[in-house]
Amino acid sequence: MIADPLFYALAIPAVALLGLSKGGFAGAGALSLPMIAFATDPVQAAAILLPLLIAQDVVGVWAFRRHIDGFVLGWTLAGAVVGIALGYWYAASVSADAVLAMVGGISMLFGAYRLWRDRLGTAAPSDSPGWVGSLFGIASGFTSQIAHAGQPPWQLWVLPRRLPRDMLVGTTAIYFALVNWIKVPAYLALGQFTRENLLTSVTLLPVAIASTFAGVWLVRRVSPDRFYTAIYWLMIAVGAVLVWKALG
Repeated sequence: MIADPLFYALAIPAVALLGLSKGGFAGAGALSLPMIAFATDPVQAAAILLPLLIAQDVVGVWAFRRHIDGFVLGWTLAGAVVGIALGYWYAASVSADAVLAMVGGISMLFGAYRLWRDRLGTAAPSDSPGWVGSLFGIASGFTSQIAHAGQPPWQLWVLPRRLPRDMLVGTTAIYFALVNWIKVPAYLALGQFTRENLLTSVTLLPVAIASTFAGVWLVRRVSPDRFYTAIYWLMIAVGAVLVWKALG
């Protein structure tokens, strides 16, 4: 198990954000990996977070298991498999600094995209063909493998389709639950499911579960506008520092 106090000073709030995102504050969890990457290798940080994501997925999958759009799920998941393979190849082929720079870049892009998306308002309706969804699935799988940040590319294609609320929530939950399981062999191949990493995941699991339920409670009582704006600006700032750190 990791014993560095700095790691836990960053990991505990990062995992709490992950739980809040699963509990209703969607998007907040994308800051988790960039935060932990300050204290450890980004690939190791992603491997520590993956079991927590899988545990948190259980609630959403069970609650919305009957609300799935098979067309959206099938086309995007097919692309995600390719994207995860590309993400694995990238992480296995380059230095830790290159992965850190990629994590920072994804964090900056995610934050900027969400600020831009919120300014524009609701996405215009679209009914593009399934193969377009697979292309966005490739991007989603890649960013999910590298930084657990697969939502922006996925949302770019899915949100304009205007699915009913429960169908959107259920399809999102099932898609990312499956993506997280598909990532498991990649992290095994990278040698990241070590005893140290798994014990660290277990140590952080109570924080992940408690913050998920806290998210469910808070999302009904807290106006999300300022919360989201602060999170997205923080993502841009953290991403910029990670890129600077990697290049420096």
